[in-house]
Amino acid sequence: MKLLRIGEKGKEKPAILDAAGKIRDISSHIKDLNPENLNFETISKIKSVDTSSLPELSSNQRVGSCITSPGKFVAIGLNYSDHAAEVGADIPKEPIMFMKATSSMCGPNDDVEIVSGSKKLDWEVELGIVIGKEAKHISESQSQDHILGYCLVNDVSEREWQIEKMGQWVKGKSHDTYGPTGPYLVTKDEIKDINNLKMMLDVNGERMQTGNTSTMIFNVDIIVSYVSKFMSLQPGDIITTGTPPGVGMGRKPQVFLKDGDEMKLSIENLGEQNSKVVAVQ
Repeated sequence: MKLLRIGEKGKEKPAILDAAGKIRDISSHIKDLNPENLNFETISKIKSVDTSSLPELSSNQRVGSCITSPGKFVAIGLNYSDHAAEVGADIPKEPIMFMKATSSMCGPNDDVEIVSGSKKLDWEVELGIVIGKEAKHISESQSQDHILGYCLVNDVSEREWQIEKMGQWVKGKSHDTYGPTGPYLVTKDEIKDINNLKMMLDVNGERMQTGNTSTMIFNVDIIVSYVSKFMSLQPGDIITTGTPPGVGMGRKPQVFLKDGDEMKLSIENLGEQNSKVVAVQ
């Protein structure tokens, strides 16, 4: 299934994309795509619904983040060997973990804010994992029992705040709108091979990132197991899993986002995002 949320910010309705590509309202079955409902039992019930009988929603409406109010937004850094090389970093021996504020999440086509004083705003197309069952100290072989599905994430990053200022990476990763998520939460049964999905990101029509999940250093099973050793994972939690090469920080000379820039990104079978960078005070 491809699940999404449609409507103005704060007024989104849960929806499903049917076999004909029509958006159907499922709010009569679940209140929202939130931690309360992002579990295998609820998703199984939705699968049994005759979607053709549900009200159709206009495709011209805003698409919100594909899930809302997750307990945690975990991220993995330097998880593609070629990306680590482009920024001059050693290949990690184990996953590098950091957090993004859940308030950074926004819709896949919402504006991305660039605030006064921001000098090094960057892009990162990433595969997001959505948890569907509590995971605590699980093995790699158990990970799939806890993964509900996947989504597209742009891990927007302010590099000066992330690297040059004191403190942890979370500073450069958590401003409002730094986490466009969706359009879809795609249940894992829709994905033939999660470790072989094409990825791309363009800025102003110029290809910046071309990659494939096959070059991840740590695959999704390793990541979920690893994170569960340090914190329990609950339904609705997101783990975004790193980016392939082509980020602005890694280019020579470096290139960063500015007011008016437009980003287009996609991952095979997970949909597409189109967002514009907009200056705010």
